[in-house]
Amino acid sequence: LDKRGTGRVSLASFYGANQEGEWRFGESEDYLRQLGALDESSFSQGKQVIIPNYLQGASNCIVGTSSYLICCANECESILSGIEDAVGEAVAQPELVLKLVANMSNFEDEAPRLDTGLKHQLHRIAETHGGKVPLHGRLFAQWLHYVFPRECPFPHKAGAATALTPSEFGDSYIASQNEVASHASLLHKAGVAVSEAAEEQWMSQWSEEEELLTDYSLQLSAPWEGADRVFAWVGALVVAAILIGFRLVTSSGKVHQTTLLGTGFDQKAHLV
Repeated sequence: LDKRGTGRVSLASFYGANQEGEWRFGESEDYLRQLGALDESSFSQGKQVIIPNYLQGASNCIVGTSSYLICCANECESILSGIEDAVGEAVAQPELVLKLVANMSNFEDEAPRLDTGLKHQLHRIAETHGGKVPLHGRLFAQWLHYVFPRECPFPHKAGAATALTPSEFGDSYIASQNEVASHASLLHKAGVAVSEAAEEQWMSQWSEEEELLTDYSLQLSAPWEGADRVFAWVGALVVAAILIGFRLVTSSGKVHQTTLLGTGFDQKAHLV
């Protein structure tokens, strides 16, 4: 269903497959949204189901109890582990990350998507954190999703999605026949809407909000902190220069000292 390799299928295609007998694609639009498996950010593409988010959704878990769920494996974990092992620390230079990822492949042995836009976004992430990329943060997870869109889930901001099971969500977790038919009827229209312009806008869900999953205070600095350090050094040098100059002036005579402090006081002392 994902003919463009974006890790997404239109909601029309999703329900169209259901009409053709694929019983698994029957979750309602509201339930997909609750799971974080629905991308509604693109006007040209319309509503799309995010494949890795859907596969790891609670509706696809084979066992569910009040304490745990047994769900599909997160294929992105092995990708991130490979990067972590090669880097050897929790942060990395963007050039190193690009080099490592360029030598990887997805689970279909295809080269990852590393276009100019994605390279620019990785450098933007590094700029946000003083030149390094934190490997355990929302922005890097988002970047990995667009590089490996079928393997890595889209990382929503905290609280934006919940892993509710069908029974927890309620009877409306399944789409009605009318809902399925209504969306499936748009299948041809959704296919026509795909254009070169839409291809270029496939990262419409990208957001700049960062959420770090661990304490990076020792590894990272904000971009403005480097400038603050420079200003602090410059200020210290200026103060030192003033103090040295003051000492040189006072060493040549008391009159020059009073002149430095204020010419009015110096004039009164001269008249007396």
